[in-house]
Amino acid sequence: MTRILIIEDDVIIRRNTAELLQLEDYVVTTASNGRTGLEKIMKHMPDLILCDLRMPEMDGFTVLGI
Repeated sequence: MTRILIIEDDVIIRRNTAELLQLEDYVVTTASNGRTGLEKIMKHMPDLILCDLRMPEMDGFTVLGI
């Protein structure tokens, strides 16, 4: 199964996106900020990362190493 990590600080966007992907049989993990997202990447490397760029604590640019 394809694993997708959603890193998004807006709870509504994060929840709705996860729900839509789960309905299509993807395995979805979520994180509310970049720091938590990096921790989840290190534990279970996802096949795809959907990452917000503007977040508190650690922005998407930093997460993606840009």
